[in-house]
Amino acid sequence: MARKRRRRSRKTSGGDFWAIVIIILFLLWFVSTKGGSDPSGHQAIERIGRNEPAKKNKIDQAKPAAKVYGGLSQEDYAKLAKLDFKSGDEAYITVNNDKSTLIKNAWRVNRVIYANLDSLNRTSHSNTAFLEKRNVANDSLRVQQYVQPTAWHYNRRNGTQIYNRGHLIAYSVSAGIDQAGNFNPRNLSGDQNNPKNLFTQSAYSNQRVQTIFESKVRKALRENKRVIYQATPIFRGEELMARGINLQAVSTDGTLDFNVYLFNVQPGFSFNYQNGRAKVNHEIQVKNENQKAYY
Repeated sequence: MARKRRRRSRKTSGGDFWAIVIIILFLLWFVSTKGGSDPSGHQAIERIGRNEPAKKNKIDQAKPAAKVYGGLSQEDYAKLAKLDFKSGDEAYITVNNDKSTLIKNAWRVNRVIYANLDSLNRTSHSNTAFLEKRNVANDSLRVQQYVQPTAWHYNRRNGTQIYNRGHLIAYSVSAGIDQAGNFNPRNLSGDQNNPKNLFTQSAYSNQRVQTIFESKVRKALRENKRVIYQATPIFRGEELMARGINLQAVSTDGTLDFNVYLFNVQPGFSFNYQNGRAKVNHEIQVKNENQKAYY
Protein backbone atom coordinates (compact mmCIF):
# COMPACT_ATOMS: atom_id res chain seq x y z
CA MET A 1 0.00 0.00 0.00
CA ALA A 2 2.88 2.33 0.76
CA ARG A 3 4.34 1.83 -2.74
CA LYS A 4 1.05 2.70 -4.38
CA ARG A 5 0.83 5.92 -2.39
CA ARG A 6 4.38 6.91 -3.48
CA ARG A 7 3.59 6.13 -7.13
CA ARG A 8 0.43 8.21 -6.93
CA SER A 9 2.40 11.06 -5.38
CA ARG A 10 4.94 11.04 -8.27
CA LYS A 11 2.11 11.30 -10.84
CA THR A 12 0.67 14.29 -9.06
CA SER A 13 4.07 16.05 -8.98
CA GLY A 14 4.59 15.49 -12.70
CA GLY A 15 1.18 16.98 -13.50
CA ASP A 16 1.90 20.01 -11.35
CA PHE A 17 5.23 20.52 -13.12
CA TRP A 18 3.67 20.68 -16.57
CA ALA A 19 0.90 22.96 -15.33
CA ILE A 20 3.52 25.39 -14.01
CA VAL A 21 5.40 25.26 -17.32
CA ILE A 22 2.21 26.07 -19.23
CA ILE A 23 1.43 29.01 -16.91
CA ILE A 24 4.97 30.42 -17.29
CA LEU A 25 4.84 30.15 -21.08
CA PHE A 26 1.46 31.92 -21.10
CA LEU A 27 2.78 34.74 -18.92
CA LEU A 28 5.83 35.21 -21.15
CA TRP A 29 3.62 35.37 -24.23
CA PHE A 30 1.28 37.85 -22.56
CA VAL A 31 4.13 40.19 -21.47
CA SER A 32 5.80 40.16 -24.89
CA THR A 33 2.59 41.06 -26.75
CA LYS A 34 1.52 43.82 -24.33
CA GLY A 35 4.86 45.54 -23.98
CA GLY A 36 4.83 45.25 -20.23
CA SER A 37 8.39 43.96 -20.11
CA ASP A 38 9.72 47.50 -20.56
CA PRO A 39 9.20 49.42 -17.28
CA SER A 40 9.49 52.73 -19.15
CA GLY A 41 6.46 51.89 -21.28
CA HIS A 42 8.29 52.49 -24.59
CA GLN A 43 7.16 49.17 -26.05
CA ALA A 44 3.53 49.95 -25.36
CA ILE A 45 3.83 53.42 -26.91
CA GLU A 46 5.50 52.00 -30.00
CA ARG A 47 2.75 49.42 -30.44
CA ILE A 48 0.09 52.12 -30.18
CA GLY A 49 1.86 54.11 -32.86
CA ARG A 50 2.19 51.16 -35.23
CA ASN A 51 -0.91 49.06 -34.74
CA GLU A 52 -3.68 51.01 -33.08
CA PRO A 53 -5.55 54.22 -33.81
CA ALA A 54 -3.80 56.53 -31.34
CA LYS A 55 -5.91 57.83 -28.50
CA LYS A 56 -5.22 61.42 -27.52
CA ASN A 57 -4.27 60.74 -23.91
CA LYS A 58 -1.78 58.03 -24.95
CA ILE A 59 -0.21 60.27 -27.60
CA ASP A 60 0.24 63.02 -25.02
CA GLN A 61 2.20 60.65 -22.80
CA ALA A 62 4.64 60.03 -25.65
CA LYS A 63 5.26 63.73 -26.39
CA PRO A 64 8.56 65.35 -25.41
CA ALA A 65 8.39 67.20 -22.11
CA ALA A 66 8.84 70.49 -23.98
CA LYS A 67 5.37 70.14 -25.47
CA VAL A 68 3.67 70.23 -22.09
CA TYR A 69 3.28 74.00 -22.48
CA GLY A 70 2.00 73.95 -26.08
CA GLY A 71 3.15 75.44 -29.37
CA LEU A 72 2.55 74.78 -33.05
CA SER A 73 2.72 71.30 -34.53
CA GLN A 74 5.58 70.27 -36.80
CA GLU A 75 3.09 70.27 -39.67
CA ASP A 76 2.26 73.92 -39.03
CA TYR A 77 5.93 74.88 -38.84
CA ALA A 78 6.43 73.09 -42.16
CA LYS A 79 3.58 75.12 -43.70
CA LEU A 80 5.19 78.36 -42.58
CA ALA A 81 8.57 77.29 -43.96
CA LYS A 82 7.03 76.88 -47.42
CA LEU A 83 5.68 80.43 -47.55
CA ASP A 84 7.41 82.79 -49.97
CA PHE A 85 7.36 86.50 -49.33
CA LYS A 86 6.18 88.47 -52.35
CA SER A 87 7.06 92.11 -52.82
CA GLY A 88 4.24 94.29 -51.55
CA ASP A 89 3.02 91.70 -49.01
CA GLU A 90 2.54 92.51 -45.34
CA ALA A 91 5.51 92.15 -43.01
CA TYR A 92 3.69 89.56 -40.88
CA ILE A 93 0.62 87.37 -40.92
CA THR A 94 -1.55 85.97 -38.14
CA VAL A 95 -1.55 82.26 -37.35
CA ASN A 96 -4.44 80.26 -35.90
CA ASN A 97 -6.70 83.32 -36.10
CA ASP A 98 -4.15 85.19 -33.98
CA LYS A 99 -4.78 82.85 -31.04
CA SER A 100 -1.88 81.34 -29.14
CA THR A 101 -1.56 77.56 -28.95
CA LEU A 102 0.29 77.85 -25.64
CA ILE A 103 -1.30 76.43 -22.49
CA LYS A 104 -1.77 79.37 -20.14
CA ASN A 105 -2.03 77.30 -16.97
CA ALA A 106 1.39 75.76 -17.70
CA TRP A 107 3.06 78.77 -16.03
CA ARG A 108 4.91 77.41 -12.96
CA VAL A 109 8.33 79.02 -12.47
CA ASN A 110 9.88 82.24 -13.75
CA ARG A 111 12.40 80.93 -16.28
CA VAL A 112 13.25 80.57 -19.96
CA ILE A 113 13.62 77.22 -21.69
CA TYR A 114 16.39 77.68 -24.25
CA ALA A 115 16.47 74.93 -26.89
CA ASN A 116 19.80 73.49 -27.97
CA LEU A 117 21.29 74.46 -31.32
CA ASP A 118 20.65 71.96 -34.09
CA SER A 119 23.29 70.04 -36.05
CA LEU A 120 23.87 73.11 -38.27
CA ASN A 121 24.28 75.38 -35.19
CA ARG A 122 20.95 77.06 -35.91
CA THR A 123 18.38 78.17 -33.36
CA SER A 124 15.73 76.20 -35.19
CA HIS A 125 13.67 75.14 -32.16
CA SER A 126 11.33 77.05 -29.86
CA ASN A 127 12.54 79.11 -26.92
CA THR A 128 9.77 79.47 -24.35
CA ALA A 129 9.73 82.05 -21.55
CA PHE A 130 7.65 82.07 -18.40
CA LEU A 131 7.76 85.74 -17.50
CA GLU A 132 6.66 88.14 -14.78
CA LYS A 133 7.10 91.81 -13.94
CA ARG A 134 10.65 91.51 -12.61
CA ASN A 135 11.83 90.41 -16.08
CA VAL A 136 11.34 93.86 -17.64
CA ALA A 137 14.95 94.90 -18.30
CA ASN A 138 16.78 98.19 -17.95
CA ASP A 139 17.91 99.10 -21.45
CA SER A 140 20.94 101.02 -20.15
CA LEU A 141 22.59 97.75 -19.12
CA ARG A 142 22.93 96.45 -22.69
CA VAL A 143 26.42 95.56 -23.86
CA GLN A 144 27.86 95.12 -27.33
CA GLN A 145 26.88 91.89 -29.05
CA TYR A 146 29.55 89.65 -30.52
CA VAL A 147 27.90 86.28 -31.23
CA GLN A 148 27.71 85.46 -34.94
CA PRO A 149 24.69 83.23 -35.63
CA THR A 150 24.49 81.18 -38.82
CA ALA A 151 24.25 83.28 -42.03
CA TRP A 152 25.69 86.35 -40.28
CA HIS A 153 27.41 88.98 -42.46
CA TYR A 154 28.67 92.51 -42.07
CA ASN A 155 25.46 94.34 -41.45
CA ARG A 156 25.65 97.62 -43.41
CA ARG A 157 25.44 98.45 -47.10
CA ASN A 158 25.81 102.05 -48.27
CA GLY A 159 24.88 103.28 -44.80
CA THR A 160 21.83 101.02 -44.53
CA GLN A 161 21.69 98.49 -41.73
CA ILE A 162 20.68 95.11 -43.15
CA TYR A 163 21.22 92.51 -40.43
CA ASN A 164 20.55 92.31 -36.70
CA ARG A 165 21.42 89.67 -34.17
CA GLY A 166 17.78 88.95 -33.48
CA HIS A 167 16.81 87.75 -30.02
CA LEU A 168 14.22 85.01 -29.82
CA ILE A 169 13.30 86.06 -26.28
CA ALA A 170 13.87 89.82 -26.24
CA TYR A 171 16.50 91.45 -24.07
CA SER A 172 13.77 93.79 -22.80
CA VAL A 173 11.75 90.98 -21.18
CA SER A 174 14.54 88.74 -19.89
CA ALA A 175 16.02 90.65 -16.93
CA GLY A 176 17.54 88.30 -14.36
CA ILE A 177 17.53 85.25 -16.64
CA ASP A 178 20.92 83.53 -16.89
CA GLN A 179 22.12 81.49 -19.87
CA ALA A 180 20.81 78.30 -18.29
CA GLY A 181 17.37 79.91 -18.33
CA ASN A 182 17.01 80.32 -14.57
CA PHE A 183 16.18 83.53 -12.72
CA ASN A 184 19.13 84.95 -10.80
CA PRO A 185 18.42 88.17 -8.85
CA ARG A 186 22.11 89.13 -9.10
CA ASN A 187 21.83 89.18 -12.90
CA LEU A 188 20.36 92.64 -13.50
CA SER A 189 20.49 92.76 -17.31
CA GLY A 190 18.52 90.83 -19.91
CA ASP A 191 19.76 88.12 -22.25
CA GLN A 192 22.51 89.46 -24.52
CA ASN A 193 25.16 87.11 -25.96
CA ASN A 194 23.51 83.73 -25.64
CA PRO A 195 24.05 81.64 -28.83
CA LYS A 196 20.86 79.68 -28.05
CA ASN A 197 18.82 82.88 -28.23
CA LEU A 198 20.12 84.62 -31.37
CA PHE A 199 19.53 84.27 -35.10
CA THR A 200 20.37 86.33 -38.17
CA GLN A 201 17.38 88.62 -38.64
CA SER A 202 16.82 91.51 -41.00
CA ALA A 203 17.05 94.90 -39.35
CA TYR A 204 13.53 95.71 -40.60
CA SER A 205 11.97 92.56 -39.17
CA ASN A 206 13.70 93.02 -35.83
CA GLN A 207 13.39 96.76 -35.29
CA ARG A 208 10.14 97.57 -37.06
CA VAL A 209 8.01 94.45 -36.70
CA GLN A 210 9.10 92.20 -33.84
CA THR A 211 9.16 95.16 -31.47
CA ILE A 212 5.38 95.54 -31.97
CA PHE A 213 4.80 92.24 -30.21
CA GLU A 214 7.59 92.57 -27.68
CA SER A 215 6.00 95.83 -26.53
CA LYS A 216 2.71 94.00 -25.96
CA VAL A 217 4.52 91.50 -23.73
CA ARG A 218 6.27 94.31 -21.81
CA LYS A 219 2.97 96.11 -21.28
CA ALA A 220 1.34 92.98 -19.85
CA LEU A 221 4.32 92.37 -17.54
CA ARG A 222 4.26 95.94 -16.27
CA GLU A 223 0.59 95.36 -15.43
CA ASN A 224 1.80 92.52 -13.20
CA LYS A 225 0.50 89.77 -15.46
CA ARG A 226 2.26 86.46 -15.89
CA VAL A 227 3.04 85.67 -19.52
CA ILE A 228 4.17 82.65 -21.52
CA TYR A 229 6.07 83.88 -24.60
CA GLN A 230 7.44 81.60 -27.30
CA ALA A 231 9.63 82.37 -30.33
CA THR A 232 10.50 79.90 -33.09
CA PRO A 233 12.70 80.81 -36.09
CA ILE A 234 11.48 79.03 -39.21
CA PHE A 235 14.12 77.56 -41.52
CA ARG A 236 13.53 75.90 -44.88
CA GLY A 237 15.50 72.70 -45.26
CA GLU A 238 19.16 73.23 -44.43
CA GLU A 239 19.21 76.96 -45.17
CA LEU A 240 21.30 78.92 -42.68
CA MET A 241 19.10 82.04 -42.60
CA ALA A 242 15.57 81.76 -41.23
CA ARG A 243 12.68 82.58 -43.54
CA GLY A 244 10.81 84.09 -40.62
CA ILE A 245 9.89 83.70 -36.99
CA ASN A 246 6.74 82.54 -35.22
CA LEU A 247 5.91 84.59 -32.11
CA GLN A 248 3.12 83.77 -29.75
CA ALA A 249 2.19 84.77 -26.23
CA VAL A 250 -0.58 84.30 -23.72
CA SER A 251 -1.06 85.72 -20.23
CA THR A 252 -2.40 83.51 -17.48
CA ASP A 253 -5.53 85.68 -17.28
CA GLY A 254 -6.05 85.45 -21.05
CA THR A 255 -6.01 89.21 -21.69
CA LEU A 256 -2.84 88.97 -23.80
CA ASP A 257 -3.11 86.50 -26.65
CA PHE A 258 -1.41 86.58 -30.06
CA ASN A 259 0.12 84.24 -32.63
CA VAL A 260 1.95 85.67 -35.65
CA TYR A 261 4.55 84.84 -38.27
CA LEU A 262 7.06 87.54 -39.25
CA PHE A 263 8.77 87.37 -42.63
CA ASN A 264 12.54 87.81 -42.38
CA VAL A 265 12.78 90.42 -45.13
CA GLN A 266 14.36 93.81 -45.73
CA PRO A 267 12.86 96.46 -48.05
CA GLY A 268 15.22 97.20 -50.94
CA PHE A 269 17.18 93.95 -50.52
CA SER A 270 16.76 90.28 -51.35
CA PHE A 271 18.40 87.46 -49.40
CA ASN A 272 19.98 84.19 -50.39
CA TYR A 273 18.60 82.23 -47.44
CA GLN A 274 21.04 79.41 -48.08
CA ASN A 275 23.94 81.54 -46.84
CA GLY A 276 22.32 84.81 -45.78
CA ARG A 277 23.99 87.04 -48.37
CA ALA A 278 22.01 90.12 -49.37
CA LYS A 279 21.93 92.08 -52.59
CA VAL A 280 20.28 95.35 -53.51
CA ASN A 281 16.83 94.80 -54.98
CA HIS A 282 14.65 97.91 -55.12
CA GLU A 283 11.68 95.79 -56.17
CA ILE A 284 11.38 94.31 -52.67
CA GLN A 285 8.79 96.39 -50.84
CA VAL A 286 6.84 95.69 -47.65
CA LYS A 287 3.22 96.69 -47.15
CA ASN A 288 2.53 98.58 -43.94
CA GLU A 289 -1.24 98.37 -43.94
CA ASN A 290 -3.52 96.03 -41.97
CA GLN A 291 -2.24 92.49 -41.72
CA LYS A 292 -4.00 89.50 -43.26
CA ALA A 293 -4.65 86.07 -41.78
CA TYR A 294 -2.94 82.95 -43.05
CA TYR A 295 -4.89 80.07 -41.52
